[in-house]
Amino acid sequence: MNRYPSAGSGAYPLSPTLIESRGRTYDYEKYHPRTRHARRGLLGRIGAGLGALLVLLWLFPSLRPRMDVFSFSRGEEWQIETVRYYDLSQVGGTARGWEREERILLCAPLRDAAPHLPMFFSHLRNLTYPHNLIDLAFLVGDSKDDTLSLLSESLAQLQQAKDPKQRFGEISVLEKDFGQKVDQDVESRHGFAAQASRRKSMAQARNWLLSAALRPTHSWVYWRDVDVETAPFTILEDLMRHNKDVIVPNVWRPLPDWLGGEQPYDLNSWQESDTALALADTLDEDAVIVEGYAEYATWRPHLAYLRDPYGDPDMEMEIDGVGGVSILAKAKVFRSGVHFPAFSFEKHAETEGFGKMAKRMRFSVVGLPHYTIWHLYEPSVDDIRHMEEMEQERKAREEEELAKKERLEKIKSQFDVDGRAQWEQDKAALEK
Repeated sequence: MNRYPSAGSGAYPLSPTLIESRGRTYDYEKYHPRTRHARRGLLGRIGAGLGALLVLLWLFPSLRPRMDVFSFSRGEEWQIETVRYYDLSQVGGTARGWEREERILLCAPLRDAAPHLPMFFSHLRNLTYPHNLIDLAFLVGDSKDDTLSLLSESLAQLQQAKDPKQRFGEISVLEKDFGQKVDQDVESRHGFAAQASRRKSMAQARNWLLSAALRPTHSWVYWRDVDVETAPFTILEDLMRHNKDVIVPNVWRPLPDWLGGEQPYDLNSWQESDTALALADTLDEDAVIVEGYAEYATWRPHLAYLRDPYGDPDMEMEIDGVGGVSILAKAKVFRSGVHFPAFSFEKHAETEGFGKMAKRMRFSVVGLPHYTIWHLYEPSVDDIRHMEEMEQERKAREEEELAKKERLEKIKSQFDVDGRAQWEQDKAALEK
């Protein structure tokens, strides 16, 4: 007797996709391999999705850093909350960084800078590079005035601006004294005797500031002195377009008319000369050559003296020494080990030593002789003395002119009286 009747024996008929075996029914299509057509459809959908993702990343570069942290290609080992992954090949710096949303670290060392902060923050507000892509870093050191408190107030106003586009990115404020004893007046800061120690101390301040503030997300570093009086609002884009590792503008300063109206200011941007190299060989290993002083006649071509007011502002000049008033450098320069030497490096320190070191490591270092920014005019002791003498001379001239005018009035008055009396006498004689 058949224990397993077929469908025709009065049992319920089985579906065409079902089979009966030993009293159990199985769906054979459940275990049947997918057809080739179905696999092709699935692979096509996956390919289309990946293609759309690649197009999205290409159109919106800002999504790349966020995608990199948990990217499919990184694997599950990076999907940890406390782990941050950075692809430093994406922050090399390009000629049009504002289009690629490249971040800039703007560094400003401050010492007794309270009088200049309002002007400095006015310049910050006017920058045309997207403010949200600019991180600010300040180091306040060896100050005797209220630089720190005024800086805090200025930053609060800046970040509370009604227009979100006026607000900047991350802001770091550091405080560190370096035992700088040279006074901040013009005569002390620019005196020859103080240059070597002052430059080395300033180099330490720059290095401390940079090492504390530089982030893996920064593509550029911009150094800016707080006492720049006039500069183009587009200076970041203008310098960045050259796509150089290190680039500086020309720096002049305005003068009173009686001093000539204008003058080269930053003499620390220069090309090396054979005379300077020969001089360096005669100096002690700790000596520091500084430009603009009779004690060191280097006969170097200075960027400042090559300025033509009508020249092409994009013209480049390769240089060896770098002035520190306004420097734009790719962050990779510092990540590679270039810094501001607080010691004698090839007989130079601070920014000039930085330029020398960058050239030694084969980075491009250029200056723009016809692209000019203007430093604040600060009268020297001699200028002040001369102005006092000029003021005394002016007052003496005014007093002399006043006395002369009084004498003329007196003479005129006397002449009129005597003349009228004589006329009356002549008139009376004619009438007789």
